[in-house]
Amino acid sequence: MNVAQSIAETRAWRGRARGSVGLVPTMGALHAGHLSLVERARRESDHVAASVFVNPTQFGPQEDLSRYPRDLERDRSLLDDAGVDLLFAPSAAEMYPVGFSTGVDVGGPAARLEGERRPGHFRGVVTIVLKLFQVVEPDRAYFGQKDAQQLAVVRRMVRDLDLRPAIVACPTIREPDGLAMSSRNLYLGPEDRRAAPVLHRALQRATALWREGERNGPVLRQAVTDVVSAEPRARLDYASLVDPDTFAEVEGRAESCLTALAAFFGSTRLIDNALLPPPPGPERGE
Repeated sequence: MNVAQSIAETRAWRGRARGSVGLVPTMGALHAGHLSLVERARRESDHVAASVFVNPTQFGPQEDLSRYPRDLERDRSLLDDAGVDLLFAPSAAEMYPVGFSTGVDVGGPAARLEGERRPGHFRGVVTIVLKLFQVVEPDRAYFGQKDAQQLAVVRRMVRDLDLRPAIVACPTIREPDGLAMSSRNLYLGPEDRRAAPVLHRALQRATALWREGERNGPVLRQAVTDVVSAEPRARLDYASLVDPDTFAEVEGRAESCLTALAAFFGSTRLIDNALLPPPPGPERGE
C-alpha cells in the first residue's frame, strides 16, 4: 500500500493509476463499518484510495476535536490488510495552509437537524470532501448510510457543482446488539454502552409500525420518541421523520422517508437512522 502525506504525492499516484478509482474518506479510528466501505470499493473499482484526516473545520468550539480517537498505525495496518492501494493521511497544515480562507456553503439538506445543532459542521464537511475529490479524482466515493444527512449533503454538492464522482451509499454496520458502529462509541462508559442500543430499538419500532401499515408522520415520530425517552440514561436531542433527499420534515402522510434521531449518553452524542420503507434484507451486523 502506498502511503501519501502530501497532495503532490497523492496526485502523482493518481497520475499513475490506470482504470477506475474508488475513494473511502474517513477520519480514522477505523472499525468494521469503514472496512465495509473499502470492501465495496474493492469490488467495484480497479484501485481503492482511502483518506484518514480528522478534519478540524467540521468540529464546533465545544465539540470533541482534541479527544477524537487517533491511531494512524492501526488504521494503516487495517487498510493495508483490506487491500487499499493508497492511504492519504495529510496533516491539517497540508489541507489548510496558512491563509486558507475558502469554503463551500450548503443549504437544502444541510439546513436542519445536524446543521442546526452544529453550526458550520456541514460547511467543513463539504469543503474537505471537495478538496479530497480534487486531489484524488475518484470515479466513485463511498459513504455510510449511518451518516444519512452527510450523505444527502454530499450528494447535493455533487449535483449542484457537477462533480465527477458517483456517490455510493453503503449500509449501516451494527454491533450484535444493534448499536450502529461509530468511532464515538469508544467514549461510552459501560452503563451508557449498555443503554445505547435503545436508538436502534426505537428505529425498529418505527419500522415495525411502517410494516403494519402506519403512514402518519407524527405517529411514527412519536413512537421513536417514546422508546428513547423510556431509557433513563438517554437524553433525546431530536427524533425526526424527513425526506431522505431534502431532509424536510414529514408532517402528514409519509410515502418514503427517513427516521433520524440523536441522543446523549452522558456527554457522548450518538446519531442513527432508518429508511422507511426499509431496504430489502437486514442491515449488516444484524
